[in-house]
Formats: sequence, structure tokens, C-alpha cells
Amino acid sequence: MADNILELKINGMHCAACSARIEKVVGSLEGIETCSVNLATEQARIQYDPFTTGLQNIQDAISGLGFSAEEKSEASERDLDSFEEKLQVIRSRLVPSFIIAMLIMVISMGHMVGISLPPQIDPIHSPLTYSLTQFLLVLPVLWMGRNFYLTGIPALIRGVPNMDSLIALGTGAAFIYSTWNLVEITLGIDRVARAHDLYFESAAMLIALVSLGKYFEAKSKVKTTDAIRQLMQLAPEEATLLKNGQQLQIPVEDILVGNHILIRPGERVPVDGVIIDGHSSVDESMLTGESLPLVKREGDSLFGGTLNKNGALTLQAEKVGEDTMLARIVQLVREAQGSKAPIASLADRISLYFVPTVMAIAAVAGLSWYFLGDAGFSTSLRIFVAVLVIACPCAMGLATPTSIMVGTGRGAQLGVLVKNGEVLELAGNISCVIFDKTGTLTKGAPALTDIITFGDFKEELVVSLAAGAEMKSEHPMAEALIAAAEERKYLIPESQSFSPIGGKGVEAEFKEGATSSHVYLGNVELLRDKEISGLTKDIEDQAENWAKEGKTVLYVAIDKELAGMLAVADPLKIEAAETIQQLNSMGLDVVMLTGDNEATAAAIAKQAGITRVIAGVLPDRKESEVERLQEEGEVVAMVGDGINDAPALARADVGIGMGTGIDVAIESADIVLMKGDLAGVITAIGLSRATMRNIKQNLFWAFGYNVVGIPVAAGILAIFGGPTLNPMVAGAAMAFSSVSVVTNALRLRWYQPDQDH
Repeated sequence: MADNILELKINGMHCAACSARIEKVVGSLEGIETCSVNLATEQARIQYDPFTTGLQNIQDAISGLGFSAEEKSEASERDLDSFEEKLQVIRSRLVPSFIIAMLIMVISMGHMVGISLPPQIDPIHSPLTYSLTQFLLVLPVLWMGRNFYLTGIPALIRGVPNMDSLIALGTGAAFIYSTWNLVEITLGIDRVARAHDLYFESAAMLIALVSLGKYFEAKSKVKTTDAIRQLMQLAPEEATLLKNGQQLQIPVEDILVGNHILIRPGERVPVDGVIIDGHSSVDESMLTGESLPLVKREGDSLFGGTLNKNGALTLQAEKVGEDTMLARIVQLVREAQGSKAPIASLADRISLYFVPTVMAIAAVAGLSWYFLGDAGFSTSLRIFVAVLVIACPCAMGLATPTSIMVGTGRGAQLGVLVKNGEVLELAGNISCVIFDKTGTLTKGAPALTDIITFGDFKEELVVSLAAGAEMKSEHPMAEALIAAAEERKYLIPESQSFSPIGGKGVEAEFKEGATSSHVYLGNVELLRDKEISGLTKDIEDQAENWAKEGKTVLYVAIDKELAGMLAVADPLKIEAAETIQQLNSMGLDVVMLTGDNEATAAAIAKQAGITRVIAGVLPDRKESEVERLQEEGEVVAMVGDGINDAPALARADVGIGMGTGIDVAIESADIVLMKGDLAGVITAIGLSRATMRNIKQNLFWAFGYNVVGIPVAAGILAIFGGPTLNPMVAGAAMAFSSVSVVTNALRLRWYQPDQDH
């Protein structure tokens, strides 16, 4: 099947029953491979065969359910604003609804708590005026809450009832019953008794309370998009283009690849590129989570959205528009927030049948109390309404996606990009973490780690001549020696001649004035071949100790005399040992995978605190080693640089790519550590565990609330002499059940990496 991915913005969903129904109907269409609908983000992700079905067929199926759908690309600019717009609409109706509802409450129930009413609206003296006043006041409340009826009743007629259907039925039944009593009062039938049997205040207060719950829910949803909103605000709107000696202010979207852009101190970088002039410190915290600014010089890369701190920079644009790192990160976070975790499947299945089941329970409870429980019609109606309005499918539908939205957003703020909800769930179940050695546990480049000089030879002379001897070599060791000399600001002399000695080292000649020096740099075999003096048992023992530590030993001889001994190694990253210790304290097995021989691998592993080492593994065998550990029952996370580790990253249950190989890592890894810092592994696993705990708390609350609330509303306590549940109390409980779930999810906004260890 030639599958395409279609992302749609769904309008009109109000609860988990809506999203579950869309998934079921669209998923049953011919040519649909998968359909996932996210209630929190109001988005659908559909995998389909374009030769069998198309966008129009899918949109028609969704429209037939009473919803509308448009391609996400068309709606993406409005995604963040939509929550704000809904919030404004709800807020504009909420305050007057509550004021009027409270007024109806005072009129209908004030006399019960000692509030004196004017004789004109007193239920005993003027039952008709009393009833008519409530009727006229409830009408504007119902009008402001008309969306419950405009969506709930058509959904009920189509046979796909949702939460709005429950509210419409409950408040509608209370309103119709009360209106019928008003008619009887007008006709003079038992006026005072009928006046005391009105539920206009219940209908009004239920609309107001549920609207309040929806307001808080919408307000909370706005906060769940904070991470994306903050990322999008990083990109400046204008930039300074350097052209023909002039500085021109242009919109960022007009920047072309190759343009030269001036970035002044305090300005944000508009696009990705490379510095061609200037140096400064740059704050990359919003992209990588790194709090300290990084020094940037000519030739270094810059990413759009980062902040130039204190020096003017000239940037040559390399990636613009949707190709910038910031745009790709925003897109990754959007996709992750719109995804689902497998743990949501139970709630989705229940939500599909939840509303019809609640309606059946409400009908059975009301009829049972009327016919079997000797309750009057008024009491039976109150129980019927209470069951309808206490049920909350929204809480179940929001339990998982809101936590994923906040969790993945928080990850982005900490420099950890999680691609989807499934990965977030899997990461919490990891039992084994495999680290590639080179470039992951180590810095990925050899460095001079130890220096010993002999006789009267000074360190500066030994290092300078060693670097000079290697200046014409392409060996990795040469880079380490040259970098060490430059770092120490030693002068590197130019050799007059250079000769590599296969498998042993190099020979170089240096001249200064009339004197010349022969320098030999290499292993112990080179010393013996060239009959270099000064090699003792103590020196050989020291060389052996270095070798056991995984270091390469280089001897430096000047004019046939041993001048010094150098150790070169690919050093561990500073945070490696602490990261391994923390992973062990979290109960995880840690494995190092490397192509090095066993002795070198053991030395590096010992420094890192790793006890389980798989050595001598070539890149093409890394994938099979991951598979072997999976067959042993491990849930495996593979941490690599995303280049030669791509197959192993893909094979692992969770592939974690280091930001140093960012382009490849984004493609091959499930989680990307933007900073390239190993501590990000702790953050990723800890955040996953915290998010899964949060989801389980939400699901427990959502299911527990409905399991307890519905029987209580149905009158189970009254069977044993307890009270029945007032519909207004039921409505308030329902309104705040969703709010509690979303509020709990928002706690993840303050997650810190050290919370799980």
C-alpha cells in the first residue's frame, strides 16, 4: 500500500466521545490504514492509500458526523489563536450567565434560607409572577449556552451523542418540565404546589457551571501551548541585510540563502547560517536548554531564534524559512503534541460507548425510582438530570493528550525533543541504556591528556616540536598535538623535511639558524629502530599504565635522545561518569558498545563507571547487538551520535540521538538531545516517567470520578437512607473534573531533571 499521511484540523469536538467516534468511522473507510484523533489539540492524523480514498472522502465522512475538517497546513497559522478565540467567546458569555443564574437562585430558593422576596414575586402570594420571572430570566442563559443544544441535539439525532447531548438533555428536561408547570400555574392548577416544583434555577445554574468548567479547561489548554508559543516568538520579524555596502531592514521571510545578515548585540538570529565576521557570546538556551552563553567566532554555526549577547556578527544565511532548526523543532513539537500514547487506547474504547451508556443509566435510574422506589415524578426527574450532568467523558479524553502536550513542550524547553506519545510512553519503561563510545561517551576527538619530559627538555619545546612534526600529517593524533600546542599558545615551527615511518611514527627535521634538529615521534618500535637512548624500565611501566587507561603513547626524541612522552586519548565527556551513576541509581542497566579492543574499552568503561562492555563491534554489527539485548527481554534505549549509529538507533525501542549530529539525529532518533550533553538522557527518561505518572493519575481520577459519581447521582446512597444528589452539585462536579485533569497535567510545566533521582 502506498500510504500518505494526512493531518487535519477538526472543528466541533467537545468530548472524548466525539474523537472516538471520528476514529471509528474514518478508520472503517476503505483505504484507511490508521486514524488517530487528538481531543486536546483538535487534530487528526490519518494514514491512507491515495489510490483508494482521498481528502474529500475523509472530509465527507467527518462532516456526516457533524464536524468539519480542514488540512492542517491551511489551519496551522491559526492553531494557537483558536484556543484564545474560544476562551474569549466563553468568557464573554460566562459572566452574564452567572449573574442571571445567581439571580434566579435567589428568587427560587431565597425564601428557604431566610431571604425575603417582594410580595409581587413571592411563591405563596404571587405564584404566577414568581414562576414567570424565573422563566423570563432563564431564557437568556439558555441562549448564551445555545451551543450545548446546537451541537448536542443534532449529535443525538444522528445517533452519535456526546457530552453536549448529556447537558442538552439534562437542562432541557428540567426546563421543559418547569415550563409545563408554568402552564399549569397559568391555568390555575394547584398554583402554589407547582410553583415549588420548578427547576429553572437548575437549568440556568447547570449551564453556568458547565460553561465555567469549559472556560477553565480552555484557559488551561492555552497554557499547554506555551512551549510552542515561546519557540515561535523567538524568531524576529525583521533582519538587517548587508547589500552593496548598505544596511537594509527586510522581513525575515524575504531572506535568501547566501544573504549576508548583520546581527547587532541584543538581537535574535533570524535564520540558520555561519559567521563570516565578528565574534560574540550567544544564548542558545531556548533551543538547547544550555543556560550558559556560548562563544561564537568566524566559521561557527548560528541557529535562528538564538540571542546575540555582546558583539556584532555578520551571518551568511544557509537555511531559511521552514528549513531552519527552529522551524523544524516547532514542527517536531507540534507533531509530538498531536500524537497519542498507547495507554490512551482504553480510554478511547470506553469513550465511544460512554455517552449512550450514561443515557441508559439515567433513564433506568429515573424510571426505577418513579415506578419501583415510590418517588414522585419530581424526584425521579432530579435523579435523571443528575446522572446526565455528572458524567464526564471529557476528563477521560483529556487525561492522556494534555499530559503529552505539556510533557513534550517541557522537553523542548529543556533541550529534549520527543517525537511522539508512543516514544514518551516507551521511554518510561526503559530497562537498559546502550551508549556508543566515540562521540557519545567521549568527546569524539583525540586530545593530549598527559605530558612527561626527560632531562633538560622543557614541555614547551617537546610539545611544539611534536606539533611541528605532525603539521603535514593527516593522522587524528596530529590534530590532537596541534590543538594542544595552539591551546597553550606555543609557537609551532615549520619542518624542513617530513617522513612518515609506516606503523611506527614520523621523522622531521627543523632548522633554526645554522643548527638543525632531527625529531622522531612515534611508538616504542620507532625508538628501537632509530637507536634512541634514554628508554628505561620505569618509562616503559608508565607507558603500560597509560595504555591500560585506554591512551595512545607517543615518544618524542630529539637528536637521538629521548625528550618526552605524550599520552593521547579520546577523553570522556565531563558529565559522563555522573550520568552513568544517576542511571544506575534509577535502576537501569548500562552498556557500552564500541569497536575498540577489549583492553581500551575496559579502560574507558572503568572511567565512566560502566561494568557491562561489548567491545570489538563494528558499526554494521551494532544493530544486531541491540536486537540481541531485546531478545533477552530488555527494553532498550540506544544513545548515539546519529551518524554511523543510525541502524542501531532505529532498531532500539527508543533511539536517543545526540545534538552534535543534529540533522541525522532528527531523522533516525526517537528522542533528540539538542545540547549533545549526556545529562539529557537523564532528563528524557525522567520526563517520560513523570509524564506517565501524570497520565496514570489523570486516568485514575477520570475513571474514578465517573465510577463513583454516576452511581451516587443515580441514587445509590438514597437506597440506604442517604441523600440524593442535587443536579447543580452534579453539574459543578462535572465541570471541575476536566479542569482537575488539565490542571494536573500542567504541573509538568515545572518538571526539573533532578526530580526522579
